[in-house]
Amino acid sequence: MKKNIFWFALLALTASCIKEDIASADLKVTTDHTTYNAGDTVTFSFAGNPDNIVFYSGESGHNYHLKDRQYADNDLQIDFKTLVQWGVIYDNLKLMVSNDFNGKYDKANVSAATWIDISDKAVFSDKLDNVPSGTVSLLPYVGKVDTASVYIAFRYTDFQKPQQNRWVIRSFNANKVSPEGVVTNVATMATGGWQAVSFLNDNQVWSITSAQLLMYGGPASATDNDDWVITKGFKVRESVADKGVPLKNISTQMKEYKYVYKKPGTYKVVFATSSVWYNESKNANTEVLIEVK
Repeated sequence: MKKNIFWFALLALTASCIKEDIASADLKVTTDHTTYNAGDTVTFSFAGNPDNIVFYSGESGHNYHLKDRQYADNDLQIDFKTLVQWGVIYDNLKLMVSNDFNGKYDKANVSAATWIDISDKAVFSDKLDNVPSGTVSLLPYVGKVDTASVYIAFRYTDFQKPQQNRWVIRSFNANKVSPEGVVTNVATMATGGWQAVSFLNDNQVWSITSAQLLMYGGPASATDNDDWVITKGFKVRESVADKGVPLKNISTQMKEYKYVYKKPGTYKVVFATSSVWYNESKNANTEVLIEVK
């Protein structure tokens, strides 16, 4: 029994000593200047020795306060080029958007969704080829449900007449734009996930290739037509969390770190530090404001 008491006491003393040996997470960071020119090398000098140091430069994609962000008020911006030919030309190609379509590409489910006609936001061909639409922002139509998807569609309608119109979508791009202005391409013509849905006249439907979308139209014998071509869903509000650069771990020593800012701006630099030992850890942040002209 006495031996057990001795060992318990020894373990408690050892644990106490281990606890005291945990390195401090504190880090003092200084620079030679607070203002630099773009392209200058900024030297961050360290005083302190935490186990781990992670560097957040304050640039887009590397902001400490966004390291845990999963969703944001991102925009989805699209642009495309069109050609229309044959017959009497009129505005029978519509640009549609939905944030409640369930992704089942058939007449019943497309009809059940709420589709908003945003054709007035884009420029369409009037017989000229490769007419640019301009950039169309879908931010007002993204909705506030973080996990919802946004779908984009082109709807072609025409009626029986001597010659129905032929429409070609020559190119398509969709870019997600973060609130900070970071642009990420999420689809091209080849990766748009297009699916055709016919409402009227199954003999005249959208032709889909990696290079273009084509609605051939039809001759005088062709009956009324109503056909859709719809993208895959885009989860616009999903965001990639900002990342830091690991500079040091427990096995290394570091007295300074050099970094070059290429663009003018005011950057809030954060060095996230930690020291971890068994079941206890210490964490701290050190902030430095850098102005680049």
